[in-house]
Amino acid sequence: MRTKKSHRPALAVATLAVASLVLAACAPTDATGGDASQATDGASSASAEPVDVGIIYSKTGPLAAYGEAYYEGFQAGLDHATGGTGEVDGRPINVTFHDDGGDPDKAVGQAKDLIGKGYQILGGTVVSGVALKLAEQAEQNKVLYISGPAAVDALTGINDYTFRSGRQSLQDVATAGTFLDPQGAEVVVFAQDNAFGQGNLAAVEAVLGAQGANVSSVLVPEDATEFTPFAHQIVDAAPDLVFVAWAGATSGAMWQGLDQQGVLDSTTVVTGLGDVATYGAYGAAASKVDFLNHYFPGAAGTEVEAAMLASVEAAGKQADLFTPDGFVAAQMIVHAIEEGGDDVDAMVDALEGWTFEGPKGTTTVRASDHALVQPMYQVRLVADGDAWVPELVAEVPGEDVAPAEAG
Repeated sequence: MRTKKSHRPALAVATLAVASLVLAACAPTDATGGDASQATDGASSASAEPVDVGIIYSKTGPLAAYGEAYYEGFQAGLDHATGGTGEVDGRPINVTFHDDGGDPDKAVGQAKDLIGKGYQILGGTVVSGVALKLAEQAEQNKVLYISGPAAVDALTGINDYTFRSGRQSLQDVATAGTFLDPQGAEVVVFAQDNAFGQGNLAAVEAVLGAQGANVSSVLVPEDATEFTPFAHQIVDAAPDLVFVAWAGATSGAMWQGLDQQGVLDSTTVVTGLGDVATYGAYGAAASKVDFLNHYFPGAAGTEVEAAMLASVEAAGKQADLFTPDGFVAAQMIVHAIEEGGDDVDAMVDALEGWTFEGPKGTTTVRASDHALVQPMYQVRLVADGDAWVPELVAEVPGEDVAPAEAG
């Protein structure tokens, strides 16, 4: 019987949004929610019985683009981790994909169905609300669950059976803090006055405030379309750093407003760089903003990243923000099966404290609370003809931005 680890209530922060395929050798379905046929050649011995893995992710819904990146990365990761065989010790990995559409209730129903069919390994989801519900199912049914790009901090340390294959919101905020010395710095959080913005404010207070920064905020009503008075508030505060947390259709007008009122020229402005589709959203402000970043294609320069990029490109796709999350999920699942067989507790033991080379570089599953310690990036956008492309400023070591241990 495993001993349950204690954990702290963590901040449910919405930040950068959240994303990839499965191997032909694994005989997946079309990802619409049905079961795949088993990837087996009729093996009769117990040692050749397939291992069932259910991936629940957003093929459709608001975060479908992130789901696609995760799906593509998973395909590439499974191919890499199994040497192209789709097998572990002669056992085919039978992966089925299920579209949660971003709906937690739908995802729970899919998880219960898979668990009822004997699945002991679940993965996926780009939606924080879905991830928290699936973590409950993992604990109740003692199955291994490896979440995808969902960034909610509360997932870390939530129970023994839940892991994550991507970064979490507190790692984003800590990366923002690497653009200055937080001790004594004046930091303004500029965000929408909703759960998203308030959550980011709470995270900045928890991370940068704890490092000695004086944190204040300018929170803007969600329906605002004129940003001049709010930009003036920032200028009057004369901060050392402005942390911008913004989402939605007003993003372009907001950045234009900050630029026109001189905010971007008067201080360091940091925000998160999202997926490829967002690179052009900043307009002329792009060259004046500093970006924290989870990943962009080519950021790491590692051999594993090169293998991931080659695999994704061979499938006719483009790597994106959350492609590594799918790749790492596949690496973790293969390692768990290699070391744990059909024993879920042994799988958990195998993953706790495991250090491996992921596409972003050296990656560690922290034993105490299952946080995924990994490098993060400082990035700028540079003009490339009529487009904007990311350029690496610095890699931030994973240990420097690791979240405080849950407990």
